[in-house]
Amino acid sequence: MELGLEQKKVLVTGGSKGIGKGIASLFLDEGAEVAIVARSKEGLEQAQKELPGVKMIQADVTKEAARVQAFEKFQQTFGTVDVLVNNAGKSDGRNVEETALGEFESAMNMNYLSAVHFSKIAYDVMKQKQAGSIVNISSIYGREAGGKPSYNNSKAALISFTKAFADEAIKNGVRVNSVAPGAILHPNGNWQKRLQENPEKINQFVEREIPGGRFGTVEEIANVVVFLASAKASWVNGASVNVDGGQSRMNM
Repeated sequence: MELGLEQKKVLVTGGSKGIGKGIASLFLDEGAEVAIVARSKEGLEQAQKELPGVKMIQADVTKEAARVQAFEKFQQTFGTVDVLVNNAGKSDGRNVEETALGEFESAMNMNYLSAVHFSKIAYDVMKQKQAGSIVNISSIYGREAGGKPSYNNSKAALISFTKAFADEAIKNGVRVNSVAPGAILHPNGNWQKRLQENPEKINQFVEREIPGGRFGTVEEIANVVVFLASAKASWVNGASVNVDGGQSRMNM
């Protein structure tokens, strides 16, 4: 499908590995101009080797000043922003009783507040030209119970923010959506670690919990993100799209 993303200026947070790198790669394949933000210099340099043409921005997105500086660097490089993908995130903690308050705060800062702030900054530019797309990477566990509470809470907040902001931003030509992945297998992810540690248990999980019968791939997430960012999804706004092989148990 011709998505019309040639020369679009795209910023992907958490883009040096895993889902973020896959998203950046597909945008590059579509002819977009892409910058990735990540904390690790080594990770960025490795990603640049694998993604010729991608621009690197080193920043700790949990810090407000660093987010501002990262976006300013993006603007200096590209002059504008057409697409923002808020992918940076982490999953820490245990059950509620055993998870320190600081871990809840840390999860909200990384998974939620960084996306809110980047969205507000990018929107200031997008609304001036009455065009743009913001895609937030949430999780099916932001839509239903399961997984680690600190992670789930922050992703639920992100889905709620997506809908609230979408209703505001569409009035100025900017669409805001989220993609909710299920269990995705990639070399840097938690599922890969769990699979290596206990393959029998994880294979049983897949058989029991994922009707599709396997883990999802990075590319399958990226395909949906790139579509949502394109004009082909012009009437999709405020949506949270499950990409999970049927794993989610919700009716919506």
